[in-house]
Amino acid sequence: MVGTVYLVGAGPGDPELITVKGLRLLESADVILYDRLVNRELLEHAKEDAQLIYCGKLPHYHTMKQETINHFLVKYAKKGLQVVRLKGGDPFVFGRGGEEAEECAKNGVNFEVVPGITSGIAAAAYAGIPVTHRTLSKSFAFVTGHQAGDVEAEHQWEHLAKAVDTICVYMGVQQLPNIINHLINNGKSSKTPIALVHWGTLNEQRTVVGTLETIENQVKEADISNPSMIIIGEVVQLHRKINWFDEEIVPHLPVMQN
Repeated sequence: MVGTVYLVGAGPGDPELITVKGLRLLESADVILYDRLVNRELLEHAKEDAQLIYCGKLPHYHTMKQETINHFLVKYAKKGLQVVRLKGGDPFVFGRGGEEAEECAKNGVNFEVVPGITSGIAAAAYAGIPVTHRTLSKSFAFVTGHQAGDVEAEHQWEHLAKAVDTICVYMGVQQLPNIINHLINNGKSSKTPIALVHWGTLNEQRTVVGTLETIENQVKEADISNPSMIIIGEVVQLHRKINWFDEEIVPHLPVMQN
């Protein structure tokens, strides 16, 4: 009998943001392969005899290679076990869930995808920043900070700077200077509002807001590091009006005009 692999999004950090379906599958799984940014409180819902396998990755250091993770998913499913691949955020948003689904399909393993709340939306929301707004933002894009140093992706920044109202950057703290330069060089105003949300949705959440020309110094002063979401666009102005979860570290933005 062949088991099933469930690619489950754990959400952005707050353990209560996992979906009902995701939690139900977690509670019944025989094997759970989980990532570094998954809240460990969720693992307390696992069965006593469930096998827990850590698959965490750090920048420039991978505890387990993706090929090994793929192998384990297929291996345990072919033993007839219920396998949960617990991934931070959403499995299909910069989570390599697509690659894992491909591996299951290639090996004839049943699989399901259980979407999760991605940090680009959740961290922004917990900082009082809606990624869309009827008058301020009619479009948004999710990008990774890694592409800021990719020569082949250079042309994408022109489109991002000119055609998208709100830009949400994952894994971008180390590339922040490059991101700012790319946007300004491609026509984005240096006065464009920007926010960094550190440990979004958790009690440790901290938010720094500024503009493209000020944010680098502010981030250094506040000692902001990964994991942090970067949100760029006029909607960041709303942080001062509707922030409900944490306090702004460095008040800098002017009051939004009505």
